[in-house]
Amino acid sequence: MKQPDYVFTISELTRQIKLSLESAFSRVTAMGEISNLNRHSSGHMYFTLKDEGAALSAVLWRGRVGSLSFTPEDGMKVVVRGDITVYPPRGNYQIDIQMMQPLGIGELQLAFERLKQRLMAEGLFDEARKKPIPRYPSRIGIVTSPTGAALQDIINVVSRRFPAVELVIAPVRVQGAGAAEEIANAIVMMNQFQNVDVMIVGRGGGSLEDLWPFNEEIVARAIVASQIPVVSAVGHEVDFSISDFVADLRAPTPSAAAELVVPDRRTILDTLRNYRYTIEDGVRSIIGNLRERITQLVGSYAFNRPVDVLRQYTQRHDELERRLHTTFLHSYRLTQQRVQALYQRMGALNPDLVLKRGYALVYKKDAIVKSRLELRRDDPLTIQFHDGKVRSRVE
Repeated sequence: MKQPDYVFTISELTRQIKLSLESAFSRVTAMGEISNLNRHSSGHMYFTLKDEGAALSAVLWRGRVGSLSFTPEDGMKVVVRGDITVYPPRGNYQIDIQMMQPLGIGELQLAFERLKQRLMAEGLFDEARKKPIPRYPSRIGIVTSPTGAALQDIINVVSRRFPAVELVIAPVRVQGAGAAEEIANAIVMMNQFQNVDVMIVGRGGGSLEDLWPFNEEIVARAIVASQIPVVSAVGHEVDFSISDFVADLRAPTPSAAAELVVPDRRTILDTLRNYRYTIEDGVRSIIGNLRERITQLVGSYAFNRPVDVLRQYTQRHDELERRLHTTFLHSYRLTQQRVQALYQRMGALNPDLVLKRGYALVYKKDAIVKSRLELRRDDPLTIQFHDGKVRSRVE
């Protein structure tokens, strides 16, 4: 230690205080109420711990923020463990927190109610924004612990009810530090996988502290942002978590979640059998009605009328054909008679027949002489008889 008359520089004095204070108060445990909480962009948390009579600055470095099992908020009472340190540039002391927990169940319940009210005010609990659960999923995503009883319960129910469904499991921690981040990341991964019809997020029963990751805001917002319908199945029927309120469907237990998203194959088979019987009966009834209707149509006058009409037209055709034949024969005979009459008349006008009766034709230079006045003495003539010609001269 320096002599009393020694004059310290501020830095020297601060270093002496820092050394004395940090040596005397390492690994201290304290409780107080959080106020002036500041989440820095760097990821560190700065706030004040206070009680009725004093206040203490506190810092929680980014590397330890991720290990918290709850989300600190102003007004929350907590128990912290850490080292008292001095920050030389401002000359104030603070507690460097290494561990922080809510002070009892009451504080966790208070944090639950605060987050619930805030998310409700944003409309994240509204039924209008929730997606319907597919009736017949072919692939189900499961976000839960790979070693927990919840996974086995889901597998058993699915195997019993509808074994054809494929299960895609995203193993995560479901309690303790970092569990909320793992759950949120698994939900995001399922959406990136883009081949899951519905997702079950949850775990089996436990204390409020055990179930707390499902009350974290990061998990709630991951569920809200999911394009895949999410069924929340956290704890027992009496347990409620923030994830239950924001999910598209809340199941009281993991087993119940499996029953809600997977149809019962026995029910489906019974339904299919009923459909089959109903369809067969309906088809038989339709066929019977149609058969009866066809029989009526075949025997009806309207159905047989075309045949009658065809027969009438066939008979009419025969009649017209006979009439045409008769008319043609009659016309042919009349024409034949006319031809014969004309032939006879033409025969009567035949010059050869006239000549045979004793007449003759007189030609003068190949022209028929029609009058004696056409002749002159010594004109040469040709006389045509029926059996030949002779030459002569006019005297």
